[in-house]
Amino acid sequence: MAAEQDPEGRAAARPLLTDLYQATMALGYWRAGRAQEAAEFELFFRRCPFGGAFALAAGLRDCVRFVRAFRLRDADVQFLASVLPPDTDPAFFQHLRALDCSGVTVRALPEGSLAFPGVPLLQVSGPLLVVQLLETPLLCLVSYASLIATNAARLRLIAGPEKRLLELGLRRAQGPDGGLTASTYSYLGGFDGSSNMLAGQLRGVPVAGTLAHSFITSFSGTEVPPDPMLAPAAGQGPRVDLAACVETWLERVCGHLGLGVQEPHRGERAAFVAYALAFPRAFQGLLDTYSVRRSGLPNFLAVALALEELGYQAVGVRLDSGDLLQQAQETRGVFRTVAAQFRVPWLESIPIAVSNNIDEEELARLAQKGSEVNVIGIGTSVVTCPRQPSLGCVYKLVSVGGQPRMKLTEDPEKQTLPGSKAAFRLLGSDGALLLDVLQLAEEPPPQAGQELRVWPQGTQESCTVRPAHVEPLLRLWVQQGQLCEPLPSLAESRAFAQRSLSRLSPAHRRLEQPALYQVALSEKLRALVDRLSARGAL
Repeated sequence: MAAEQDPEGRAAARPLLTDLYQATMALGYWRAGRAQEAAEFELFFRRCPFGGAFALAAGLRDCVRFVRAFRLRDADVQFLASVLPPDTDPAFFQHLRALDCSGVTVRALPEGSLAFPGVPLLQVSGPLLVVQLLETPLLCLVSYASLIATNAARLRLIAGPEKRLLELGLRRAQGPDGGLTASTYSYLGGFDGSSNMLAGQLRGVPVAGTLAHSFITSFSGTEVPPDPMLAPAAGQGPRVDLAACVETWLERVCGHLGLGVQEPHRGERAAFVAYALAFPRAFQGLLDTYSVRRSGLPNFLAVALALEELGYQAVGVRLDSGDLLQQAQETRGVFRTVAAQFRVPWLESIPIAVSNNIDEEELARLAQKGSEVNVIGIGTSVVTCPRQPSLGCVYKLVSVGGQPRMKLTEDPEKQTLPGSKAAFRLLGSDGALLLDVLQLAEEPPPQAGQELRVWPQGTQESCTVRPAHVEPLLRLWVQQGQLCEPLPSLAESRAFAQRSLSRLSPAHRRLEQPALYQVALSEKLRALVDRLSARGAL
């Protein structure tokens, strides 16, 4: 299969973004004559992240693109030859040069799906050697993406639906790839946009950003704009000297606020004027470079009111230090009095944005009723996932040659579930999620309205359930290397994620000490587990 002509797919991961032991196993399979044996792996996680009761599945789009573009180039094969034993049969390297994923099939949860422990995020089947080589890249593509999406979903749940959330973490991310992944999948998880322009260019993430403190401190107030004149927004009428108009408004604003006209910083005001001349329809002030009350606010108001005279409307302010909640409330109070004093109604509700090392606790404080905060920028706490830096996904062999395989271990939690499987979500008559059930692929699917006996994971007793609705979870995305249906856009997956989260009960959605969601095995799958466990113990 020819590699897909997709620069984004090639950028997602390269074939040698893998562990050496994948190559040594590939040589072992080939030497044993097993390279073409049919095999199936499952990618899943064992525990929900952050102490929660859910995760969001993400990374599928990158995985599909990687699989379809998979091909070892000459330079890749030459490097493998340099790290494998020097007496390796040259025919093995010829085999590698011909490898692609034309025999690979991928089933997966749609991106944005609710995911629970043990339920496959991906099922990958095909020739044993090839699907083994896919392990590390697929884990790399899914684990961090799903962790970020889940973290973003938690932050969205804390913020509520009304606050605008922006991801600002590129400079804090674990390298360029981590930055792009974080910007992409925080959007999927519920953020409204990102500062990362590459995420906008490659992934269609809405981008946002205005100015930093460095822009403001670069001005001293002695600068003379090469063209201080600004035409009215309507395009008719004489151009006006904006800087001069701002000085006139500054006297009126300072008089209203009880400030001396010399108190607001000249350099800050010059920076605001320069920015307003460049972006008269999108002027936003960063208020805390010097003093919010004595400088940032009066300077912003002077520029905003000067623009308003010309028919423009400022779009907001940002606070980036101090007690953000208190400052936002005080700033809103000033906007209300100034709006009334100068008869500018829109100024009352101008958006207030905040940023500065906002974590879950501070976010909850800023999201409370009456906070007056409209936009919240989060960087470190979303991209680094400080509460849990890894999801811990695994990729385990479940069948070879049509025969189930099971990993037995001293640690019961690390035992795997054998055989090719199907997964279903059972729902009550009110649409509430009851549980997910795993069963062997050969079994008939559960039927709505019919009683079903299942074995919840982690228990030794079965229970019965009568679902009102049954939803299959795993969809066929790639069959024998060919795409089976178009991949949803990132925006579509984001909307699906929000719908998925809305179906969780409050007990499962709760971020602290949530009720655990049940994943159960069918009787036939449970019997297979018991049989193979007993055989392995002999």
